[in-house]
Amino acid sequence: MKHKSVCIIGGTGFVGRHIAYRLSKTDKKVRVLTRNAEKNKDLRILPGVELIETDVFDTRQLEATIRDTDAVINLVGILNEKQHNGEGFHRAHVELPKKILGACLSQGVPRLLHMSALHADVNTGTSLYLRTKGEGENALHTFSTERLVVTSFRPSVIFGPGDSFLNRFAGLLKTLPLAFPLACPNSRFAPVFVGDVADRFVQALDDKSTYGQRYDLCGPEEYTLKELVEYTAHLLELNRRVIGLPDWMSKAQANVLEWFPGKPFSIDNYKSLQIDSICKHNQHEPTSLEMVAPTYLGQKNRYYINDDYRKTARRS
Repeated sequence: MKHKSVCIIGGTGFVGRHIAYRLSKTDKKVRVLTRNAEKNKDLRILPGVELIETDVFDTRQLEATIRDTDAVINLVGILNEKQHNGEGFHRAHVELPKKILGACLSQGVPRLLHMSALHADVNTGTSLYLRTKGEGENALHTFSTERLVVTSFRPSVIFGPGDSFLNRFAGLLKTLPLAFPLACPNSRFAPVFVGDVADRFVQALDDKSTYGQRYDLCGPEEYTLKELVEYTAHLLELNRRVIGLPDWMSKAQANVLEWFPGKPFSIDNYKSLQIDSICKHNQHEPTSLEMVAPTYLGQKNRYYINDDYRKTARRS
């Protein structure tokens, strides 16, 4: 079956905009759900994209907005919650996927693509984020049948223009003079390009071989968190010494920043960093960090993280 109409929940976010853009270049009709249509009205200029203001946690509104569509893409996720008890994580990662599942079944939507997270596991996840992501993912796949076929994607940290990863460190590096105290400096990542993630979602829509599957998504290279922050400082041409904190100081930093406005670093973030965000298999997405990051962090020369830092940056 070719899915001609797609509803994206979380479509105004970082990944969602890339997926909406790619779908707008196909023959598919796209509905992007949002809490604030005026704030995201730029999406209306994309061909075939309809922006709908709704509350996805309201079952009636959710059912009304996905009615008559062939597929739903759920991208909703939070890295931190306003509370400190797990209720925010559970609402976004478990309750909402279950509501989406019920709405798809009641409205006869046959296809559901879901954004999970690398190492999401309700039993072994090191943080509330990973455990609730795993619980929501399992809830969807438990009910994956011929009536509703589910595919989940589990990415490592996602990078690209407008990301909240490298750009967040860039902002912190600009405000902190001389030295940057970094928690969990040896945690490892395999950053994956947002364009590659969006491509995987779009390609999976009509690909029967992806039905019922769960895919880990990683970029071609692995880095420590310290390497990534040092690389960001290099691209910004900032002379900053990145000081890796020992574990006890990393945890202490998380316990303090947990209570800062916006939670720049929380105890749940610290717990997530206790497991390396890297893929166990050998299949990786093609786009490397060094191919893209310089284009949006302001450095014309590509700089290869695993090279000796004293070497001259390689020319693009």
